[in-house]
Amino acid sequence: MKLHSWNVNGIRAVQKKGFDDYVLQHQPDLLLLQETKAQPEQVEISSALKDWEVHWNSAEKKGYSGVAIFTRESPLNVTSGIGIAEHDTEGRVLTLEFPDFFLVSVYTPNSQDGLRRLAYRQEWDCAFLDHMRELEKTKPVIFGGDLNVAHQEIDLARPKQNRMSAGFSDEERAGFDQIVDAGFIDSFRLFHPEEPEHYSWWSYRGGARANNVGWRIDYFCVSPKLQDRMKSAKIHPDVMGSDHCPVELVLG
Repeated sequence: MKLHSWNVNGIRAVQKKGFDDYVLQHQPDLLLLQETKAQPEQVEISSALKDWEVHWNSAEKKGYSGVAIFTRESPLNVTSGIGIAEHDTEGRVLTLEFPDFFLVSVYTPNSQDGLRRLAYRQEWDCAFLDHMRELEKTKPVIFGGDLNVAHQEIDLARPKQNRMSAGFSDEERAGFDQIVDAGFIDSFRLFHPEEPEHYSWWSYRGGARANNVGWRIDYFCVSPKLQDRMKSAKIHPDVMGSDHCPVELVLG
């Protein structure tokens, strides 16, 4: 079973930039999207995905945020949000229940310039992790998406210059520590524990992508009960169309 997650930075935009070719080439079984920036009725499902089932959680604000999951297998249940009103207006969490696990597409809030939204981000981190733990009481959880944090210095090209920038503040990194402390496995680091220069997001400025000056902020995090089923984890920087690239997890 191949899972992909991709912050597409606007699904309608990426559909014009080779999205179908990407799907046909990689053939994921489950495809998690973030920052869809659309209401379902605004999106025309392409021929590459015509046989898939799609579920959406769009933000109340038009053209903002939003997550989706494309699946070849019908889920047992679908839930939007985490059940807390103040966190559920921006379309950031979508959960599909399958027989063996919960699958969650998540788009974590950005702390923004000057860390002006950091306090809210910290509240979000705690509430989201609590929700994942609650799900895990029923069955294992896989959550994938743009978590808007580079966990360790190895996860971005210029850690010293970005010290305390949004996405690399002590508080945000501590939030990811809590995910790991709760037992969730950073799937990419399980298979590539010490490998540098693997990134999933690059600024549009200054030729950052061409020079691989990037950040690894997109993840699949997995309950320990599924560790034996994890076969590989990859990042696909060759896939263009967004400032992010897809990340992959393969389960046996």
